[in-house]
Amino acid sequence: MRRKIPGSASLQAFEAAARHGNFARAAEELALTESAISRQIARLEALLDCKLFDRTGSRVRLNPMGARYAARVRETLARLDMDAQYIRGIPEGGQHLELAALPTFTSRWLIPRLGAFRARHPDITLNIAARTEPFILSGSGFDAALHFEHPAWAGMRVTRLFEERLLPVCHPSLLTTADADDPLNALPRIHRRQNPQAWQDWARETGTALNNPAQGVRYDLHEMAIAAALAGQGVALVPRRYVEDELARGALVAPWPEALSLSKTFCLITPAESGMNDPALAAFGQWLQDEIASENLG
Repeated sequence: MRRKIPGSASLQAFEAAARHGNFARAAEELALTESAISRQIARLEALLDCKLFDRTGSRVRLNPMGARYAARVRETLARLDMDAQYIRGIPEGGQHLELAALPTFTSRWLIPRLGAFRARHPDITLNIAARTEPFILSGSGFDAALHFEHPAWAGMRVTRLFEERLLPVCHPSLLTTADADDPLNALPRIHRRQNPQAWQDWARETGTALNNPAQGVRYDLHEMAIAAALAGQGVALVPRRYVEDELARGALVAPWPEALSLSKTFCLITPAESGMNDPALAAFGQWLQDEIASENLG
């Protein structure tokens, strides 16, 4: 059955007229005549079997139905324009991947290493969007996700990459002013909002006596907690992998033990029906595993 879908010319004419509230200004914007705008809108109204404008003599006014439809058309045209720009940005003969990933992992680990991926696979364009929570991958528009192991990925192909373990870190200047016998209890603690039990679990596992482990500020992202620690605002409990550079150059210090069992499994998640059959996805997955293996050997 053939779908009755409005043409792009009618939709653009309608959106411009609705936005300006005037056919003449819409015609000027689209480099058309006012009568051409009127004909396109009349064609659209006939297709929809619904009036979108109220007409009084030579004046027109968007009616409630037209206002609702204009909002939807505006979103659709914006999405089509964005998609068209995206396609134009892909080199001819190139491949692309849409990846959803945790933001701190992306900014602190993945992006600094992508130069090596591009050098190995210059024909693959990798687009990355931040996703902090698990989601349904099928139908999302993403080819893969870099995320923690989670029941939400049931039915997907899950490739385990590494374990994340948490480590307390702070700015070195804080240790010069804190109680030398018990600096951790003397310093403010920084929490990640999504893991409010982390400090309590860490204290129990490491055998550390921690006064009121829930006390302290809370941030959504590890990136925020790290920034707060760098600013000297307290001790943050974050994955060591994200602060290796800061620890190496002395911007942060970690005089406390790392939690060995307080960890999450980081994974590459792909749709079961395609998985690694996609050459670009297979190349990215192999590169990820090679990078992690070389890092572990180092």
